[in-house]
Amino acid sequence: MTGKIIELMKNGHILVPMALLQNYKKLKLTDKELIVLIYLLGTNEFDPEKMSKDLNIKLADILKLIDNLTSKDVLKIAVKSGKVCEEYIDLDEMYNKLAMSMINDKEAAPKTTIYDKFEKEFGRTLSPIEYEIIGAWLDGNYTEELIELALKEAIYNGVSNLRYIDKILSEWHKKGIKTENDIKKDREKRNKQKPKKEVFDYDWLNEKD
Repeated sequence: MTGKIIELMKNGHILVPMALLQNYKKLKLTDKELIVLIYLLGTNEFDPEKMSKDLNIKLADILKLIDNLTSKDVLKIAVKSGKVCEEYIDLDEMYNKLAMSMINDKEAAPKTTIYDKFEKEFGRTLSPIEYEIIGAWLDGNYTEELIELALKEAIYNGVSNLRYIDKILSEWHKKGIKTENDIKKDREKRNKQKPKKEVFDYDWLNEKD
């Protein structure tokens, strides 16, 4: 991603709003969609073939990315009326969404999200795919509390990847575990089921030579 952005800047100056770089994840945009948006900030023309060549991205992928951005209400393709009808990119929706995001950030009290907690524990920024996986957990069978507990369990065991955490959540779901109290009860049950080590009874005092 960084390489393509640097290449764009070298080939021409593009003014990129800081709000876009800071909030594109809140708009649920992928890195590639961000690159397309940055490119479109430098032109009002809608020329997919030129975009494909300039960004070194397949034309089919460019069209798919444009379609994604349109479906996410970040941009729309408008038509200039005249002797010859021309299509152009309208980014007003993007600016509106960024403005609303900034207003909401100022009005809302600072709040740490589950995504922030993952990034803090992992010591890095989450990828778009990781965002989607965590989002799927939240939309599925798992509460934010349970996901955070699974994250703590993984970090305690020295593992920091979502595949391991997904296995923990899946196992807990099979056992009907939904709260921290359920986890404690399950641990107590497993500890009781562990076989006790047999202590060898030897009379050291009466040992004969």
